[in-house]
Amino acid sequence: MSEPRELLIEAKVENLPAVNEFVASLLEPLNCPVKVQLQLDLVVEEIFVNIASYAYGDSVGKALLRGRTYDNPQSLELSFIDEGIPYNPLQREAPDPDTPLLDRELGGWGIFLVKKNVDNISYEYKDGKNILTIRKNIIMQENEN
Repeated sequence: MSEPRELLIEAKVENLPAVNEFVASLLEPLNCPVKVQLQLDLVVEEIFVNIASYAYGDSVGKALLRGRTYDNPQSLELSFIDEGIPYNPLQREAPDPDTPLLDRELGGWGIFLVKKNVDNISYEYKDGKNILTIRKNIIMQENEN
């Protein structure tokens, strides 16, 4: 298990590249397969952009990312922490992918994609903070690099 590393950043969509760089720096020593990196990029973008877009209403707040890696199984754990409006995305009912496109309601697809691309996800509201934690196993396949 690595020591936790943190990135405190303004929750603004234009800061997504810095967030991605932070996550890439955590993955670098793991020799992470491209497929897993792409899944994590999608997850990180969805969570961070939602914090930037909705957590603080019309104002700008901070987002704290706390990441660490584990050895057995080799995995990355990331916590997204904000002091915005309390919101548990895991309570949202999952959209039905079998519903015809024109009949689908807006919203809910982002957290659906997040859940499908991580191995574990949890939420807590503690000390005035939303804390969404994901864990993704880094599994090497013979045909991936």
